[in-house]
Amino acid sequence: MSSHKNHPFHLVEISPWPILGAVSAMTVMMGLIKWFHFNESSLLLYGLMMMLMIMYQWWRDVSRESTFQGLHTFNVTMGMRWGMILFITSEVFFFVSFFWGFFHSSLAPTIELGMLWPPKGINPFNPIQIPLLNTLILLTSGITVTWAHHSLMENNYKQGVQGLMLTVILGIYFTMLQAFEYIEAPFTIADSVYGSSFFMATGFHGLHVIIGTTFLMVCLFRQWKNHFSPIHHFGFEAAAWYWHFVDVVWLFLYISIYWWGS
Repeated sequence: MSSHKNHPFHLVEISPWPILGAVSAMTVMMGLIKWFHFNESSLLLYGLMMMLMIMYQWWRDVSRESTFQGLHTFNVTMGMRWGMILFITSEVFFFVSFFWGFFHSSLAPTIELGMLWPPKGINPFNPIQIPLLNTLILLTSGITVTWAHHSLMENNYKQGVQGLMLTVILGIYFTMLQAFEYIEAPFTIADSVYGSSFFMATGFHGLHVIIGTTFLMVCLFRQWKNHFSPIHHFGFEAAAWYWHFVDVVWLFLYISIYWWGS
């Protein structure tokens, strides 16, 4: 394909990653079904390994296109900005559905729940223990990612790396504490609508924290490799937007499910 063009848009080259990514996602889904029904996780692990390899190579190609080939022009980055804004908007409505279900059940508990919230027999978490610590961790990580962003805009390489590294460490620490909380939980996802609401909302938020931490780890690697400049770093900006979204969702989760709901 000729490299000469008279427009500012990026027409991507033929790539194997979309179709291979779809196959790996299907393999993960089939592996999950096999794991749930037969307690056999080999297909799931194979699908996850295949997906991670494809993600690495796909992101590598995108990094090359933006950093070394100069294909991410102003028009292209504006399109990506709007794409990220609309994606985060869709994620907001995804979590709105969980809050809607939670408040529907908690504001007017049915007779099957004993007309109580939390339902009888449920021993909820103490909101001023691990949940409060996790809140402080995520709020601190919001500060460190903002610090990294401002350092990047001021062309301060060292502080940009330090801020991103601290944010990634805090994200991993949050995930570890939430895993510990789940292991020690006195109720399960099968314990009435309270258990379902709690584990669906906090579990999907935890998944978003893992995705956001991975996003920031990729940005940390790229910052370490000097891929970003003060005027061209949308990959990092998108990760920061996503991380702030994760922070705000957690604040609503903490106030409504952990504090008010207990």
